[in-house]
Amino acid sequence: MAPNDRPSKPLPKDKEKRRRELERLKYERQAQKRAQAVSRARKRTAIVGAIVVVVAGIGAGTWAVAGTGHKKAAAKSPAASASAAPSSSASAGPKAGSAHLAGCSTPAAGKPGTKQWKTEPAMSISTTATYTATLSTNCGPITLKLDAAAAPHTVNSFAFLASQHYFDHVSCHRLTTGGLSVLQCGDPTGTGSGTPGYTIKDENLTAPAIKGGTYPAGTVAMANSGPNTNGSQFFLVYKDSQLPASYTPFGTITGGLDTLTKIAAAGTDNANATGDGHPLQTVVMNTVTVKKG
Repeated sequence: MAPNDRPSKPLPKDKEKRRRELERLKYERQAQKRAQAVSRARKRTAIVGAIVVVVAGIGAGTWAVAGTGHKKAAAKSPAASASAAPSSSASAGPKAGSAHLAGCSTPAAGKPGTKQWKTEPAMSISTTATYTATLSTNCGPITLKLDAAAAPHTVNSFAFLASQHYFDHVSCHRLTTGGLSVLQCGDPTGTGSGTPGYTIKDENLTAPAIKGGTYPAGTVAMANSGPNTNGSQFFLVYKDSQLPASYTPFGTITGGLDTLTKIAAAGTDNANATGDGHPLQTVVMNTVTVKKG
């Protein structure tokens, strides 16, 4: 038998054990990287989390709305049984901003800021006081009454960001018009994944108004990507919407609901008729202010 044909000797037990341990560690590292990649892909803030699918029956059929930035998302709602709406960016539909509604004008000159903070701002509001917010949009003012008593951390964060001009010149990047009837705002990047750099905990999820799985028209609530992941993005409900009680309600719309309805009637840029996309009528918050009293 030639030297090269000799059968290989088995590794000593300690070396074999070490080889298997290295292989196990390598596999675990690969699995961890895959899990982290999936987690990053899912962490897109949206109404219904960016990973929640809301399904409603229409006649004998069903439809689903999900995601932000029009990405596919995994179902989270107990009622969900269909896949997320496909990305509208893959469709050749009308472009956002193609509508020109009466009462809407060119947004004020300026660009969204890029400020970030590492931690939630210190509490500076009174939970016994009344706070009002004004979203001065290019389609007219939308006024909100903020509930500092029921959602103190959320209202405090919203007031802080407004004082820092974080919302100025920020577009409302998402509109849903089928079953889920909301306009989503608060992301300076306009992608649905922007944050102020910190998160705040969920609040007011046992509010009687949302207990039955409906967010009533006029509700203002936080968008998130899962429990206790609230940042800067919020949504304005212009028609009763079926949603699980997972999104902090922190105020009500006291003026401008007719404006929101008009913007919704203009539709979205989603050519797949899911009613989930960028609003055809560009909506930009020129300024956002919060006042006490």
